[in-house]
Amino acid sequence: MEKSEYKITDWLPTTLKEVKQRGWDELDVILFTGDAYVDHPSFGAAVIGRVLESEGLKVAIVPQPNWEDDLRDFKKLGKPRLFFGVTSGNMDSMVNHYTANKRLRSDDAYTPGGKAGFRPDYATVVYTKILKEIFPEVPVIIGGIEASLRRLTHFDYWSEKLKPSILYESGADMLFYGNAEKAIIELVRLMQKNTPIPKLQNISQTAIMIAVSEKTADNSLETCPLNSHEDCLVDKIKFAKNFKLIEIESNKFYAKRIIQNVYDKVIIVNPPYPQVSEKETDKYYELPYTRLPHPKYNKRGNIPAYEMIKFSLNIHRGCFGGCSFCTISAHQGKFIVSRSQKSVLRELEEVVKLPDFKGHITDIGGPSANMYRMKGKDLSICEMCERPSCINPTICKNLDTDHNPLINLYSRIRNHPKVKKASIGSGIRYDLLFDKNMEITGDKLGYVKDLLKYHVSGRLKVAPEHTSDAVLKVMRKPSFKLFYKFKEIFDKINKEENLNQQLIPYFISSHPGSTDEDMADLACKTKDLNFHLEQVQDFTPTPMTVSEVIYYSGVHPYTMEKIYTAKTKDEKLNQRMFFFWYKKEFKQQIMNKLKAMKRPDFIAKLFGQK
Repeated sequence: MEKSEYKITDWLPTTLKEVKQRGWDELDVILFTGDAYVDHPSFGAAVIGRVLESEGLKVAIVPQPNWEDDLRDFKKLGKPRLFFGVTSGNMDSMVNHYTANKRLRSDDAYTPGGKAGFRPDYATVVYTKILKEIFPEVPVIIGGIEASLRRLTHFDYWSEKLKPSILYESGADMLFYGNAEKAIIELVRLMQKNTPIPKLQNISQTAIMIAVSEKTADNSLETCPLNSHEDCLVDKIKFAKNFKLIEIESNKFYAKRIIQNVYDKVIIVNPPYPQVSEKETDKYYELPYTRLPHPKYNKRGNIPAYEMIKFSLNIHRGCFGGCSFCTISAHQGKFIVSRSQKSVLRELEEVVKLPDFKGHITDIGGPSANMYRMKGKDLSICEMCERPSCINPTICKNLDTDHNPLINLYSRIRNHPKVKKASIGSGIRYDLLFDKNMEITGDKLGYVKDLLKYHVSGRLKVAPEHTSDAVLKVMRKPSFKLFYKFKEIFDKINKEENLNQQLIPYFISSHPGSTDEDMADLACKTKDLNFHLEQVQDFTPTPMTVSEVIYYSGVHPYTMEKIYTAKTKDEKLNQRMFFFWYKKEFKQQIMNKLKAMKRPDFIAKLFGQK
């Protein structure tokens, strides 16, 4: 861990001693997080802490509290004047803990030394229940991706159960979903006026739980009722139908309020804010972060997740890709919220001052690399739109895909006197680069040339995800034909610029719709392209995704079409092995499988045998 010139009081306090060092006798808000405390705008708990601080509040943070001892970590700072805030951290705790095959991971990227075991399963629920037991009179507000994606009835892959809203399971008083800075500001301003939590039912981007017998404070909002949790438990189709409504409302410019009955309670999910402004977003990123882990970790080893992003620049939020297996749009929304170029460059000045910066910016991006400043040409059309994706099945004619702002930003960053290399680590959406004639021209061609010439460190990672168009349709990804075209252009520019770069494709096995035959075909097509696959993953059904709904219900929530999904361990391993056709240990197993499938053509393509 590098040394810094900061004082301990430059971080939010984490202990009673640090609270006293600030001269405080009382705290307004205490945050609990499953991650180590890294005071950086890529770590949600730090962002919320700094936002609350900017509102004049006295805020402390308790990172990775021990939930298995006498619970002293939950008691040590006493009770706050306003509320406790709880998050599992930057990841869902179950995704953090387990592989796609439900094997316990041996590491945790958000803990010093990468050590596992410093947060519980279902961390948001565990922390909240403990706080409610010790301090029943203090409101608990939950947020972060775990709470966000579990805000309504959801399938939990790890317990193989349909679970109710995390509000019901945890007993929390309020839930914030998505990027919650604006909502948390509204909440604290109202609480400062002594408005009690039960009266705060209409804050955008929040969810609350009330008794069935209670009335909502405001009936003027248009409401979208869902099938009840109990109905979903007995009818998978009703659960699937719910999802379609949830996704449509989550991606609208002006959404309806969503309500769902859960036993004797009602979950109310208020609409998100239509859009956070560039000015507001800049402000959140430019709060007085130290950009460093708390000094308490100095002798405990590096925090891998921090090491990955400490020399990177996050330039936008949101994603309009709408991929079936991805949680980004459900959490951050499909409308892109970009930072101003000036704000990004001001952050660059902070990054180059870090003690161990050697001249390499490791990423310029966000949920995707190349959606910066993209939005509808005519916002009135966007305001009427219900599409979950702006680029699938085709790119919306109203979408402005101009890459010039990105080209200009890249140029400003790489030409900074202290920057030797600026790499792009975020995923490139290559489908955004093609016109209707399947060509890359103009600003898109300029972007690809700049990208390959200046911003690739030998290997460019892209995510075709599969080779089967049928599977890609379920995934809401473009045809594999587009990947072939992109590779042609990649190879052409490499040759013209005398570069020696590799294209590294990313694939998923066992996704809904994918069969053993599809995976065998994937093996053949990637062999023809001379790929020995490295970037591969088994599908994990995560809450609030189309793919999760198909996995659980067996049908597509938009068409009610039945779709096959590999579920058992053997079914998954059978699909996964095709990624590694080139390894000796899999050859006989794959040949036996292909013989059983009566596909000698695949055997011939992979192994040169009939």
